[in-house]
Amino acid sequence: MTIHKTLEKLESLSNPLKVDFKRKKFGIIANKSLGIYHKDLKVLAKEIGNNNELALQLFDSGIYEARLLCSKIFKPKDVTEALMEKWVATFENWEICDSFSMGLFSKSPFALKKINEWSLREAEFEKRAAFATMSSYCMADKKADNKVFVAFLPLIKTAASDERLYVKKAVNWALRSIGKRNIDLNKLALSEAKQLLQQNSKSAQWIAKDAIRELEGEKVNILDYPRTIYRPSENKKT
Repeated sequence: MTIHKTLEKLESLSNPLKVDFKRKKFGIIANKSLGIYHKDLKVLAKEIGNNNELALQLFDSGIYEARLLCSKIFKPKDVTEALMEKWVATFENWEICDSFSMGLFSKSPFALKKINEWSLREAEFEKRAAFATMSSYCMADKKADNKVFVAFLPLIKTAASDERLYVKKAVNWALRSIGKRNIDLNKLALSEAKQLLQQNSKSAQWIAKDAIRELEGEKVNILDYPRTIYRPSENKKT
């Protein structure tokens, strides 16, 4: 599909009423927004398939939903640091931040590097990108050792006092995701949460209480990554 035809398709799906609804309901404010729901973009992305060239053209169009579509059709393994920096600097709300963080950044070769770098950024959605990527990485890399996620905990501790809504929500999300990866990380995440309760910060205390409520809850779904099925050499020993 060409850039011209893709933009025509996006225009045909546009609905100004949805722009207003997303702003009022979800706090999503975006420049050059057509008013297209995420679910409709996912359908279009499936129709297009992976197409890096088209994805770059869509992003450069400046149209909000075209940029969201870019995050759905660019191949994660082809993402470069330069592209990640170009994209993250433009994020204007949590929706586009999370779409790129979950769909591309967490699956890219530079995920861990950017998590560390962006966690120290001042810009709200660049910092959120660090923790949204961190949260998604918990599921994206099923083979990673626990030490990778243990190294995330100091980043969470440092950022927990950030009172900005979309930062603290992402920090909380990351802590909960670590705690659901396996039983050992669950214990460590809970320990970290209980330490956050001691901080003189409303944000840190909210993050901690919410994480403890889920991670100690009866319905919490604790996985078992890295599972032995992903480690053939260990299976042979047993």
